[in-house]
Amino acid sequence: MRTTTVYKCGSPSPQELCRFLSEYSALLLGCGATCIRLENNVQRIAEAYGKEISMVIMPRHVQISVWEKGNDEAVTAISTVKSSPISFNVNTRLSELSWEVADGKTDFNQAAERLGKIVKDDRQDKWTVPVLVALANASFCRLFSGDAVAMLTVLAATLAGYSLKTFLLGRGTDNRLAFFICSFVSSVLGATDILFAIGDTPTTAMATSVLYLVPGIPYLNSFSDMLCRHYICAFCRFMDAIVLTGCLSAGLCCGMLLMNVGMF
Repeated sequence: MRTTTVYKCGSPSPQELCRFLSEYSALLLGCGATCIRLENNVQRIAEAYGKEISMVIMPRHVQISVWEKGNDEAVTAISTVKSSPISFNVNTRLSELSWEVADGKTDFNQAAERLGKIVKDDRQDKWTVPVLVALANASFCRLFSGDAVAMLTVLAATLAGYSLKTFLLGRGTDNRLAFFICSFVSSVLGATDILFAIGDTPTTAMATSVLYLVPGIPYLNSFSDMLCRHYICAFCRFMDAIVLTGCLSAGLCCGMLLMNVGMF
């Protein structure tokens, strides 16, 4: 089990640590972390520097109060959670940073510098990730008894849709609109197997062409937050997932209508 190192000297002031934890919390929650992970990571960092903290986690804001042990005077900061794509890479690197601070491997200045680099640099490969997502979705097609032609169709539809999603979100497009557009594009491409009657399982290709857009992480995070009694965050995340699912479904239906593929 890891042990926590308390810094006897060189410890940041409550004001400095409060600003750092405020930025850290907004980034961690925005990239898709659960509330319990946020609480554990922030508490771990605060204990490493010998500080006491109190947190209030809301869907769009995080309030953090920091004070010295034995001192009632606290410093409080409220940070706005930035809406950003879910990133396991950023999530993992931020968690690693909290453990490095707790183990005494990183001082406060280094931690602040690392945080700035994590904010600016998400090291996901822009070519590898879309290909892996497309292969995974093609595997889903096979899982639902799709043939080789259906798998190739889903591969192409997913690759195009996911690349478009990355482009749109990178340009600041609303997440809901991006889901609708990408679902529409993928469903249109997925319908080609039906239109040209190339394979034996065209409906499977159509149905699985948009599975990569299913917001599984928001659903799981909402359930995790509910178990940990963060009911407001759980409800908001669940509703966000419902809305994204609705946008996905609307895009799929529009694509099927455009390609004159019957839904019934």
